[in-house]
Amino acid sequence: MNILTTIRDGAGRLWSDFEKYVNVSGELIPQNEAELSVRSGVSFKGSNLLVLIFAIIIASVGLNTNSVPVIIGAMIISPLMGPIIGMGVAIGIEDYGLLKRSLRNISMAVVGSLLASAVYFLISPIYEGASQLLARTSPSVYDVLVALFGGGAGILSIACRNRGSVMPGVAIATSLMPPLCTAGYGLATFQLNFLFGALYLFFINMIFILFASWIGVKLMGYRKVVYQDSARYKRIKFVVYTLVFITVGVSIFLTVQMLRKNAFIARASEFVDTEMVFPNTQVLSKKIYMKNGKRYIDVNLIGEALPKDSLQLAMMQKMDSIGLGGATLNITQGFSLGRDIPGTQTDDKAFYALMQQQLDRKDSAIDSLRTLLELHEAFSDIGVTVSPEVKVLFPNVKDIAVTRMVASAVDTQKVDTVNMAFVNAPAGLSVADRRKLCEYLEIRLKKGKVNLTLNPQGFPWPE
Repeated sequence: MNILTTIRDGAGRLWSDFEKYVNVSGELIPQNEAELSVRSGVSFKGSNLLVLIFAIIIASVGLNTNSVPVIIGAMIISPLMGPIIGMGVAIGIEDYGLLKRSLRNISMAVVGSLLASAVYFLISPIYEGASQLLARTSPSVYDVLVALFGGGAGILSIACRNRGSVMPGVAIATSLMPPLCTAGYGLATFQLNFLFGALYLFFINMIFILFASWIGVKLMGYRKVVYQDSARYKRIKFVVYTLVFITVGVSIFLTVQMLRKNAFIARASEFVDTEMVFPNTQVLSKKIYMKNGKRYIDVNLIGEALPKDSLQLAMMQKMDSIGLGGATLNITQGFSLGRDIPGTQTDDKAFYALMQQQLDRKDSAIDSLRTLLELHEAFSDIGVTVSPEVKVLFPNVKDIAVTRMVASAVDTQKVDTVNMAFVNAPAGLSVADRRKLCEYLEIRLKKGKVNLTLNPQGFPWPE
């Protein structure tokens, strides 16, 4: 009994010490000051609206050109967090006038963002989806966590004195603007997967930021707004809380589905990477997806053909043992263009494109080698070609060798190509004759400057 008491007292002291560190009650500013800051950030009129438009264009340019720094800059200057936190605070203190204004402003911001980004992508000279655009079309559990804790950081930065520059970091982390710009791209190009996928990501982020702000206001003990018409207030409260709980419930349901999907994709990808390893056959491509509630794993193999039925049976048994039972496994060996399997035709095109790229690289290498060979042969032949001419023009020259060499600096590893002429003239050459010989060789070679070395010692001249 004494041991239990000691453990309980020790745990109580630890909790008390921990609570001192996380307690922010001494840092909170008055509620009216915090509300004033929230209300000023809700509005999208004047400078706020213009800043939003500028940020939308900047983010669209960044997404279009795959520039991460530009996207981050747009997120820093974006004022989208204001009305979302305003909705969370309004629900927490039951200020339905503020909630109505926040909803109106965030709706205007969403519509304006969609239209502005759509107009940009309609006139943009770069009209293809880059990786940064593709990354904004499907949320993950990490997006949910970032939005939840980002919203908590946001409401704390507004409610506390020692908040520092928290909001720009929250704006970057929660990534509200890029999904809207991606949705605008989907609207401009009539690609519904971009439009609805990006709006879904924005919706998830917005709801969990709102939820974190709402809970933060509750925990900080903010006073509720008092209404004179209690009957009307109760009706409004019932409608608002019903909508909020439905929205949060739908978001949680979608998040659970998303977690299941992500877990399936991760497990299936690991299964393909570890189990589908064969001596003379390789996995060319894989596609893991869910459609209408069903799970699919499509795998394309290249190399030595494997027994189809036994391979399918063996893989299905392994899938059952690791929790992938019930998923449909489609294995394609070679390239059957006639089969109607999602992703197969795309994979075939990717394979042929890859083969074409390899052929192009080989052709380029062959052309480069052919050029080098021709250049080497030209330099090899030039010595024989100019020998009779040199004998007439420069009687003192007994032998001549012309070549093209690569000089390399030992310390700096810097390299350069030089044209060299080695001359055997036992009687010597005057400075004027050397200059004339170099000029003659430069004209004959048509390859720029020629460096001349006279009577090199130990040179293997022909007998």
